[in-house]
Amino acid sequence: MHNRFLALCAVFLLAACAPKRIPGTELEDTGDTRAILSVMEKYRSALENRDAKAIQALVSPKFRDDAGTPDDPADDLTASNLEAHLQGLFTKLQNPKVDFNIRRVEFHSDEDVALAIYYWNASWRMPGLNARPQSDSELEQMVFQKVDGDWKIVSGI
Repeated sequence: MHNRFLALCAVFLLAACAPKRIPGTELEDTGDTRAILSVMEKYRSALENRDAKAIQALVSPKFRDDAGTPDDPADDLTASNLEAHLQGLFTKLQNPKVDFNIRRVEFHSDEDVALAIYYWNASWRMPGLNARPQSDSELEQMVFQKVDGDWKIVSGI
């Protein structure tokens, strides 16, 4: 009986020392993790609202995305051309719906850099391209950097 009590006490002690998790996730509950999740939610919401200005406000001045073609700089997105690109895209897009499932958030404190591994599901309509609703999903990585104390997206949108 005494051994069982000691074992139970050890289990409770270990559980108390475990890092807190954000409810419903396996993500450690820290201010920085919550800030990253907030940026990702603002991005998701801006996509659904087709709000290029809101997305522009979330990216770092160092933002860069090669659009999946690293050998072709002609289609690269940067902080300076992102808003215009999105505005053009959003005029063709109807009823976008986006869901994120954030799997992991990692921090690299030596550079104030973080990355989020997330799975996204999206659906939309582009009547000028196809009459039927479109959908896609993929596992992605979004990279963040602290800029003046705020987390900003560097790549991965």
